[in-house]
Amino acid sequence: MTRRTAETRKAEIVATTLRLADELGPDRLTTQAIADAVGLTQPAIFRHFPTKQILWQGVAKAIDETMTEAWQAALAGNPAPQDRLVALIRIQLRHIEENPAIPAILHSRELQAENADLRQRFESLMMRFQALLRAELTRARDDGVVRADLLPEDGAILLISLVQGMAIRWSLGNRGFSLVTEGARLLDAQMNLFRVQPERTDET
Repeated sequence: MTRRTAETRKAEIVATTLRLADELGPDRLTTQAIADAVGLTQPAIFRHFPTKQILWQGVAKAIDETMTEAWQAALAGNPAPQDRLVALIRIQLRHIEENPAIPAILHSRELQAENADLRQRFESLMMRFQALLRAELTRARDDGVVRADLLPEDGAILLISLVQGMAIRWSLGNRGFSLVTEGARLLDAQMNLFRVQPERTDET
């Protein structure tokens, strides 16, 4: 049997923590439950992550890296700013649907109250996402695609609120609908409100 490297084992522990955080809730998750799921002892878990706080920081780092990579791919794959905006929101919805524990982790007061580094990383992550949206809205407005009276800061907040609201509705509804599909429908409605509308001509 091939022995796993330390990095491979750490990645497995982080992935298991994410999965169990969804099944049990991040505030109720214990290192013993993680150890049992991975097939290790608690001391073995602590050899990779000396404290539970450091383990959660490892989870946050993995979320940060995965999201950042996905954002970069969304930006690189779309030439127009309005298309990049849509791609950013879609990828965020897809990431949440594939990792449903993320909203609970992001908004866990208990976790973040006990772990300042965790809170700061998530705050930085969300601020970077907001900055990306704001930048693309600014470009779209400069291109004459988005309404001139829309402040990019306000547009970015509205788009983030759409993602957060959809994630809450999806969670409370026992995930009874496709977050990506429903989110894309409402995103299209929101983007229509942002766009410059064609001038109406009065018919005689």
